[in-house]
Amino acid sequence: MRRVLHISDLHFGRTREDLLDPLIETINALSPDLVAFSGDLTQRARESQFAQAAEFISRLTPPVFTVPGNHDTPIDNPWLRFVKPFHRYQEIISEDLEPEYADEEVALVGVNTVNRFAWQSGKISRRTIRRICDAFSEVKDGRTHLAMMHHPLEHDPGTEKRLMRGARAAVACLGRCGADVVLSGHLHNAAVAPLTAAPGVLLVQAGTGLSSRLREETNNFNLLHIAPGAIKVERYGACDRPRFGIIQTARFAKTKGVWREV
Repeated sequence: MRRVLHISDLHFGRTREDLLDPLIETINALSPDLVAFSGDLTQRARESQFAQAAEFISRLTPPVFTVPGNHDTPIDNPWLRFVKPFHRYQEIISEDLEPEYADEEVALVGVNTVNRFAWQSGKISRRTIRRICDAFSEVKDGRTHLAMMHHPLEHDPGTEKRLMRGARAAVACLGRCGADVVLSGHLHNAAVAPLTAAPGVLLVQAGTGLSSRLREETNNFNLLHIAPGAIKVERYGACDRPRFGIIQTARFAKTKGVWREV
């Protein structure tokens, strides 16, 4: 079994300072096999905010893998966003915008879905989809395949933000090429459910780990317990106190290529 801690949308520059140490302590105490950050480490992509994010990551004991979010490109400097959108991220956080990880049980592929020309909505290209599928095709020996991206591939009805460009094509392809799980953030709402158009792919959404900008739910993150054909997702939340604990648990089993809650 592998344990993957999924966290998103920390938004350094607009964080709850009272949650910073409790979040670090909880992650280290849980000691997952890896930590997956699905973007928006900063609020406005300023060097000082990236420095805070780097300091946060340096205090975590598990291996950490990150992808950028739309807030990790400068919103208040259009020239820099168009010409060198990831310069500060790569200089301070990681040169690799799309990290990959594989061991005997899981394979994780990071995906950069930031669209410098449409700051909010994001995009995923056919070339990127092929890259994900190629990576998973190389590790078909019973491993659970996870893709991590900032923008979700599916929105609930009534979601105000626009679905990212290429999402529907990505869902169709990932459903055919062996993807098991997609980790994402962006909406500041946590959720876990099979994709409607590809029920063999489980969409796991994280809310915001630290931001003070909440959308009708507490600060939270996910802990995935992954075994062949089975996943348990524990959601940790801060609730009314600066302390994280389990607030929801969901279990899924994959039978005949489809995820079903059990």
